[in-house]
Amino acid sequence: MATATLWTVCLTAGLGLVSWILRTAWHELHRQNILLNRTREELAKEYTTKAESRADMSRVIDRLEALDAKLDRIIERK
Repeated sequence: MATATLWTVCLTAGLGLVSWILRTAWHELHRQNILLNRTREELAKEYTTKAESRADMSRVIDRLEALDAKLDRIIERK
């Protein structure tokens, strides 16, 4: 009788431990999923619009044209 009781206690403790580990892993997976979704939402805020991209590229091209004109003037002097 003592062997059966000991076996039952060991199985119950083992099953309880496995259940606790699975529950902890499930909650961690759920937490990671929530964090991933928040990250996706925050990344979407960082995108630029086409108008902003065009305005930035226009500024860069204007500066490059000004530098090109300046270099042409320097070369013509020599």
